[in-house]
Amino acid sequence: MANGHPLTNVQQRDINAVLHPYTPLHKLAETGPLVMGHGKGVYLYDTQGKEYIEGMSGLWCAGLGFGDEEMIEAANEQMRTLPYYHLFGGKGMEPATELAEKLKEIAPVPISKVFYTSSGSEANDTQVKLAWYYNNALGRPEKKKIISRVKAYHGVTVMAASLTGLPGNHKGWDLPVDRVLHTDCPHYYRFGQEGESEAEFVARLAKSLKDMIEREGPETIAAFIAEPVMGAGGVIVPPAGYFAAIEPILREHDILIIADEVINGFGRTGNWWGSQSVGMTPTTISAAKQLTAAYAPLGAVLVPEDIYQAYVDHSAQLGTFGHGFTYGGHPVGCALGVKAIEIYQRRNIVEYVRGLTPTFEARLAKIKDHPLVGEVRSCGLVGAVEMVADKNTKRPFDPAHGVGSNLAKFLEGHGAILRALGDTIAFCPPMVITGDELNELFNRFELALADTEAYVSKNGLRAQ
Repeated sequence: MANGHPLTNVQQRDINAVLHPYTPLHKLAETGPLVMGHGKGVYLYDTQGKEYIEGMSGLWCAGLGFGDEEMIEAANEQMRTLPYYHLFGGKGMEPATELAEKLKEIAPVPISKVFYTSSGSEANDTQVKLAWYYNNALGRPEKKKIISRVKAYHGVTVMAASLTGLPGNHKGWDLPVDRVLHTDCPHYYRFGQEGESEAEFVARLAKSLKDMIEREGPETIAAFIAEPVMGAGGVIVPPAGYFAAIEPILREHDILIIADEVINGFGRTGNWWGSQSVGMTPTTISAAKQLTAAYAPLGAVLVPEDIYQAYVDHSAQLGTFGHGFTYGGHPVGCALGVKAIEIYQRRNIVEYVRGLTPTFEARLAKIKDHPLVGEVRSCGLVGAVEMVADKNTKRPFDPAHGVGSNLAKFLEGHGAILRALGDTIAFCPPMVITGDELNELFNRFELALADTEAYVSKNGLRAQ
């Protein structure tokens, strides 16, 4: 039964055949999946014809919404011309070259070369391999550890999931693997100490990072990886001065700074890159998601010239550069990446996001006074509402109550989709959303918030 109704044929077929990611599998047979039929703009329609505002851009990625005719035509044209080829063995394709040129042009720091993957997880996995390869090239075989952060999200391959700092990605999976360290999460609301200012919080985190490096030995640490604004960990915007405080420590010890721009990149935060929004100066960059506006899978790693030359030298010693993916640089994906960046530039998506940001911030600020809400936070058009059992003490709900997941279900009933990250609700609407559509998304969220308050009160969920 789904919402009191028998499962549809397509729901039952799905249950019989599909293994769903990030899903409570023990409940799916009872509830059934929400099966989507088609989409247009910021709207999705399920197979029963119900309309939803897609407030998460799918998985932080459908920045141009659904059904963009320019993107569809770019894919069709490339499929007619060259539907597939690869970059192995020195082969090349015009779309891969053109996209690399565009990425170099808009990158926030000087970039020499672009390496293609199929996803953000593969991009971050590749970042680790490249850091190891680089240090081997420089004759530093012990400099291999990677520092990530608590509550970070960097993907789900074995290494990327190890970099991820969320318990749900480690429990049951025998992760994290060796060579991965996790330093503090820069979430002042949740981890700031009583009486501690934001500046003091930043100083404490910088000292903690420095102490970790000295304890582990800087000669053993290859890189530090960070999302400028943390995504699946709860849309955590670092305090002012955070990257300015930690980057000198990293550079002092010749530790690469990897920016995971998979969610942040291509206008989402009100700049081309999240790094620019939070004062981060990376060495290398991972990109994916809005790189193609989600019209095809594609990821990329952007590297500077000095690091590339180390790869060249090591390749000469070993005989080849032994890394790559069958679909890395897929011509259709690259053609869509070229078209997406062209659209972002022509439609001035960065300024458009900046224009919508005051409305986004104002609607979040209105929600902040609700008795369920502990904190709201945002950067550009990505934000979050963190629900708590007690506003004064910041005490969270017992995770077993599933307050966030229940709100997400109530929201579906009101015709909108957002993502529950525990009891934090994430917002990441398509960047083409209009002001009226954005307000309607929040109107529907407020109805779901009222439903959730009634649910919490009725069941006494605030009790400790």
